[in-house]
Amino acid sequence: MPTIITHAAVPLCLGLGLGSKTIPPRLLLAGVALAMLPDADVLAFKFGVAYGNIFGHRGFTHSLLFAFVVPILVTWLGRRWLNASLMRCWAFLTVTLLSHSLLDSITSGGKGVGWLWPWSDERFLAPWQVIKAAPFALSRYMTPYGHQVIISELLWVWLPGVVVMGVLWHWRRR
Repeated sequence: MPTIITHAAVPLCLGLGLGSKTIPPRLLLAGVALAMLPDADVLAFKFGVAYGNIFGHRGFTHSLLFAFVVPILVTWLGRRWLNASLMRCWAFLTVTLLSHSLLDSITSGGKGVGWLWPWSDERFLAPWQVIKAAPFALSRYMTPYGHQVIISELLWVWLPGVVVMGVLWHWRRR
């Protein structure tokens, strides 16, 4: 999986590129939170849930169902607070939540993503894994492997994100 910080790249780059009139700050904040939300499933380890279990890491919280339903709930419950139309809120939050499992599917480690839960327990990986899997221990980021993880995230997530942000910003300014 990419680091939790890198999961925030998609909503940050999209939101900043589109500007605060299109993606108000509160909606941007909600997008960042939802982009990170699926990794709350690591708490299952504390309760003895196995990694490969559908309620374990990269299970149901990484499913397409989760990615479409949670933004509906957040949009409905926070529609006034988010300061944007229902459709804009749902679309932005869905894209940011979907980005989490997509990024996880292109990492070099793990058992894949449970995209099709509840219809299937099968896990999926993208045909190419270009992002180094992030270690769970913070201390491992100070090792050569940790440096490779950071470089791969900068190259495959942050750099394209900043390019997209620049294109959106330029398009908006015209």
